[in-house]
Amino acid sequence: MNYKKFSADQIFTGSDLLTDQSVLITSNDGTILDMVAPEDAGDDIQYLSGILSPGFVNAHCHLELSHMKGLIPEHTGLPDFILKIVNERHFPEEQILDGIAKAEAEMLTNGIVAVGDICNNTLTIPQKVLGNMAYHNFIEVSGWKPEIAVARFEHSKTVLAAFVAGLESAQNKNQRSISASNIHHSSLSPHAPYSVSNELWQQLMPYFEGNTVTIHNQETQAENQLFGDGTGNFISMYAAMNINQTHFVPTGLTSLQSYFHQLNTAKNLLLVHNTETNAQDIFFANAAQGENKQSLYWCLCVNANLYIENKLPPIELLSRYHVNMVIGTDSLASNHSLSILDELKTISKHFPQIPLEELLQWATLNGAKALQLDHQFGSFEKGKKPGMILIQGIEEDQLLNHTTVNIIR
Repeated sequence: MNYKKFSADQIFTGSDLLTDQSVLITSNDGTILDMVAPEDAGDDIQYLSGILSPGFVNAHCHLELSHMKGLIPEHTGLPDFILKIVNERHFPEEQILDGIAKAEAEMLTNGIVAVGDICNNTLTIPQKVLGNMAYHNFIEVSGWKPEIAVARFEHSKTVLAAFVAGLESAQNKNQRSISASNIHHSSLSPHAPYSVSNELWQQLMPYFEGNTVTIHNQETQAENQLFGDGTGNFISMYAAMNINQTHFVPTGLTSLQSYFHQLNTAKNLLLVHNTETNAQDIFFANAAQGENKQSLYWCLCVNANLYIENKLPPIELLSRYHVNMVIGTDSLASNHSLSILDELKTISKHFPQIPLEELLQWATLNGAKALQLDHQFGSFEKGKKPGMILIQGIEEDQLLNHTTVNIIR
């Protein structure tokens, strides 16, 4: 077997930022074989300037909206943003597929090796069967009208079946050793608390058991207002969409505390955005996931939050509670790039007290665990093939505008 040997200014293992000049040894295909001291590594070591890290994991993306880049103005607020997505997403299929291909290529260039992708249709399957990266496909289910719950659920099951069949067929044709090209998971997930009726929740809940389930959580103040007292901007959104919402009864609680019990059989929970989450919500969710023996992850998509609502989630508060955090990009309809590094730069700019080691763990091992892909990605452990990236342009452990990421092969 031929080996490759790498040393760098620092090596980030997925959890620890090493400064002892360790040498990472891999096979030619990138499988991690060992990490040893320099005196035990022998010759032919490649010395790299920067931080050598496992590839990034994008825990939340909407690849199917990539053709909408730049179409929606910034700072519309979430209800108006949703209206524009619903009304303006329909393009010729050729343009949508071209946008998907270009967006995946952008993620690969930016050092992303695995993605949690939100899917409302089957249009991303042709790109995903090419095996360029790993995906957890979250088949998104929505429907606020009780009378359409069964039809919406049946449609989502059809989409899920298409993903399972299409990706399994591609994997069966590809008999190469384990790599990103043959790792795909697919599961059903609710879109958001304000778009899933009680009747639709009842249809969905049996499908959560043992799976990773994601949900857009508390992205805007209007979400908590809706559940608290039945007011807020979602009321006007429903009216604009000709949706009768008289079936809905406010709970007097925050959104998270109103719906969370319906996720109690999932193995992993991935809460996305969390812009309006408060300390009581965090305490509530932590207690519930402990009681249910679940793993709970809080996904930050900070550049999308700034794009849509011009507001950041309470990252310092989440960090204070020592929750598991992961990083997502959201879509090109709500972001200027699909770059985990760009997300980390924004977090570092606004929260410089968060250690670089912690940020990198959110972007690698935590994301891989959240998507149940950590057997392959997220850390430099023997037998894994996590991809390797080199992060350069860091000063005093801070990510700066000129910080870059490059793929190491």
